Amino acid sequence: MSAAPSPAPSAIVVGAGPGIGLAVARRFAREGYAVGLVARRAETVRDAAAALGGLGGGPVATATADATDETALRAALDSLTGALGTPHTVVYNAALIRPDAIGDLSLREHLDAWAVNVGGALVTAAHLAPAMAERGSGSFLVTSGMPEAKPEYASLSLGKAGVRALVSLLDGTYGPAGVHAASIRVDGPVAPGTAFDPDDIAAHYWRLHTEPRGRWTHEAVHSGDA
Repeated sequence: MSAAPSPAPSAIVVGAGPGIGLAVARRFAREGYAVGLVARRAETVRDAAAALGGLGGGPVATATADATDETALRAALDSLTGALGTPHTVVYNAALIRPDAIGDLSLREHLDAWAVNVGGALVTAAHLAPAMAERGSGSFLVTSGMPEAKPEYASLSLGKAGVRALVSLLDGTYGPAGVHAASIRVDGPVAPGTAFDPDDIAAHYWRLHTEPRGRWTHEAVHSGDA
């Protein structure tokens, strides 16, 4: 007999590795949320779960999946919702970050990058947002970046443009039912103790999640400025 879902509000983080993903998970755990973690490697989610211990949140559930493997990703999300219930917030933080210029990659390589940067977010939203909309509340937050396309990061620039378009589509589809879609743009290299400290960046996710429906914004920008 399976356990009943946690009564605590829940957050699912796809791409829960060290950096922004773990910092966001910590923030929601500190706010009393149960947290579901998805990463490609078992040791990544194991370490992330251990880092959440003792923060005073609800239970922590973990699952492994490659964001480009639709079957595995959907199974991981089903495992987490089975343990935690329909999430109150979903954070998509997976990305393929590498320098490449136009002409460096084959079409296949561009499609592979797109699958991580945009495709996984699309699958995650399609799998979870309908139940959130049926409940009438929730947020779907996607890590973005790069305010302008950079020639030295062609595949990532294309992916982040796709993410922003996806957020607009999600807002048009699920916003009227109460699901707040937004992106968080991080305009610099993430590192603890710097202007791009992941814990400071995580504050944007919590703020967007808790914005009143009548005052929703759909993008936060962390530029590193005070």
